[in-house]
Order: sequence, then C-alpha cells, then structure tokens
Amino acid sequence: MSAPPKSDVPVITPNELSEADGFVFGFPTRFGMMSAQFKAFLDATGGLWRTQQLAGKPAGIFYSTGSQGGGQETTALTAITQLVHHGMIFVPIGYTFGAGMFEMEQVKGGSPYGAGTYAGDGSRQPTELELQQAFHQGKYIATITKKLKEAA
Repeated sequence: MSAPPKSDVPVITPNELSEADGFVFGFPTRFGMMSAQFKAFLDATGGLWRTQQLAGKPAGIFYSTGSQGGGQETTALTAITQLVHHGMIFVPIGYTFGAGMFEMEQVKGGSPYGAGTYAGDGSRQPTELELQQAFHQGKYIATITKKLKEAA
C-alpha cells in the first residue's frame, strides 16, 4: 500500500488483546472505512469473539484520511460494528476537547467519534492541534478505563 515498514513499532497479536483493560485503535481510512489490513487483524479475533473475551472493555478509535472528504466519520461509524460484535464499550470523545473541536482557522481532522488527521499523499504530518486532540483522547479513554476497572 506504499507505506514504509515500521520495524521499530511493537506488533500485537489478536489473542493478546484479551490482556488489555481497554483500547484505542488507530488506522488509516481506505475509501471511507478502515484499511483492509486492520480489518484483517480484527477478522482474526474470531476466537475472542466466540468467548466474548473483549466484552465490557472500553475502546476508542482514531484515524487518518487522505483528504477532508476522505471519510473520517464513515470510517468511525463502520468501525464501531467491530467493537459492538465483541461487546466492547465504544468511548467517543464527544466534544470533551472543548474549543479545539470548533477550530475553523486551520485544517484539523477528527470528530466527536475520535481524533483524526489528514495525511494527504502521506507527506503531511499531524498539526499541533491534531496531536493535542489525540493526547486528550488517550487521556480521556484511560480515565474511563481506570474507573471501569476499579468498579469491577
């Protein structure tokens, strides 16, 4: 898919997901939905689905698209079905990022569904505002995950 290999990035196997307390899944968009590679990863979680080992775990998503019309929200909406079948609790960021959600002076990806960026042809890097939104999302989901774990 023209993406360079990421040899320094740790790789998790589908079965290792059951060890986590919560998730923030990130993936690129292809034609308005998650990339085939990430869909294949989730397709490999059939054993976890059969035993509902991920049920009740909070999960959020973030994404990148090639353009503003690239399907950030449709990607989020179609990804939620994967979480639902596993019984995970989808945790959107809503408008908890505050004023950053309403920024109109600069290009910014993301939505109430999760943080996002516009990758363009692959050379564009996330803006400071996009990185702040992603950091906010991670902290927000970690807080909810901790509360759910303490309540269990």
